[in-house]
Amino acid sequence: MPRPLVLILDFGSQYTQLIARRVRELGVYSEIIPGTAKLAAIRAKKPDAIILSGSPASGYRAAAPQPDAGIYAMGKPMLGICYGFQVTQQLMGGEVHKAKHAEYGVATFVQDGKSPLFAGVPKRFRAWMSHGDEVKALAPGWVKVAHTSNCAFAAARHRTLPFHLIQFHPEVVHSPYGKQVLSNFLFKIAKLEGGWSMQHFVRDAVREIRAQVGDGHVLLGLSGGVDSTVAASLLHRAIGDRLVCVLVDHGLMRLNEAEEVRRELGEKRGLNLRVVNARERFLKKLAGVSDPEKKRKIIGHEFIAVFEREAKKLGKIEFLAQGTLYPDVIESASAGHGAQVIKSHHNVGGLPARMKLALVEPLKWLFKDEVRELGRALGLPSHLVDRHPFPGPGLAVRVLGVIEEHDLDTLRQADAIFLEELRRAKWYGRTWQAFAVLLPVRTVGVKGDERSYEKVLALRAVDSVDGMTADWTRLPHALLARAASRIANEVRGVNRVVFDVTSKPPSTIEWE
Repeated sequence: MPRPLVLILDFGSQYTQLIARRVRELGVYSEIIPGTAKLAAIRAKKPDAIILSGSPASGYRAAAPQPDAGIYAMGKPMLGICYGFQVTQQLMGGEVHKAKHAEYGVATFVQDGKSPLFAGVPKRFRAWMSHGDEVKALAPGWVKVAHTSNCAFAAARHRTLPFHLIQFHPEVVHSPYGKQVLSNFLFKIAKLEGGWSMQHFVRDAVREIRAQVGDGHVLLGLSGGVDSTVAASLLHRAIGDRLVCVLVDHGLMRLNEAEEVRRELGEKRGLNLRVVNARERFLKKLAGVSDPEKKRKIIGHEFIAVFEREAKKLGKIEFLAQGTLYPDVIESASAGHGAQVIKSHHNVGGLPARMKLALVEPLKWLFKDEVRELGRALGLPSHLVDRHPFPGPGLAVRVLGVIEEHDLDTLRQADAIFLEELRRAKWYGRTWQAFAVLLPVRTVGVKGDERSYEKVLALRAVDSVDGMTADWTRLPHALLARAASRIANEVRGVNRVVFDVTSKPPSTIEWE
């Protein structure tokens, strides 16, 4: 029996993926497609329900993205969120204008009428708003359901069709009743069956990989991090030895990392693994480069070049696999109308036209916590699944400024000490990501009664769920003191250690 599918039309909201996650958490499978997709493409997906996302756009402007008007004739249960509310009203004959009073943040909703969408929700409730436009008049056939002090039509429903519209964002944690609202839509209005889990994802992903790859062979860039390890395990389950994993030792890895990956995944897990020593090649290309975007692009280009070379050596390779995740995609502005570029990712953006390898990205719509769950479903041990995230460009984005080989050695040693102290104090598993950053700043210090003039090293530890937002971890002072003391005493070239206490936003997790 086919699983129920909720199709999410993405108009560029920063929260679109959160909608997908919340639906999945409620046990219903969801997929995201562009909001402007043609009706034929939407019908081909055979959705059981449709959700229209928010957007930074204004629906009454000529350049605003709009759904194919044919979706409303499908009669499928539909939920319009924020912009999804406004564009639906505009297309069906309502009026949308710039709001006299924009609403950003928490607002109080007051229900004006009955709606199954708000079953089990108080008549007055708090919810998260983020809009500068609003509906001024409802289209024929629609009924007002709720208002706020600044928004006359904060929720509405169709008189006869299973269409429901809300101005607030139920997917964010700032809307306490948001989960209940989404649950009501899925199970009371759309009458879907739950029960979808990561085991279902494994089964479906294996089937899709086999369908895409056929009898072909796949080359996977394996770093040993959570994403590539899980992607490799999933692909190995799907196609076995027709997967060839290539570990590019680019000289930007952590202490003893290449050997650990070889032992853990090659020898113990039985993956077909080749280790390529490309240190000289990468460091030569990066020589004298200080701009972080240039670093990332150089590394991305060299990764592809190395993979291309290895594919030619291996002969029968038709596909290149990557452990790309959704935060990588959204930060590189590959998803949604009006998305903003935060930083480029080495594994996002496709392949050069000259390459004859097709791209396989089985994890590209998953967040980090979902990838960890997938790893457990695949039977991977916790020390592999719960490993802290590590950026694809490696230490290149943790040595700020121009990269020197001796600075990489310095950073490797300091980073290893920090992680060792976290494990010793049993804080590694309580921290989402922790690492060291070497700064291009020298300060005066005293070592052995002599003046020193050495570099500053920053420690970074954050708590997060999906990498989209993060807060700095409140590590015990005693732990930080031990780590700082050991680094200053044991690592040559460092005489000062600082701790980063900035959240994301306004900063990113990585410094570059």
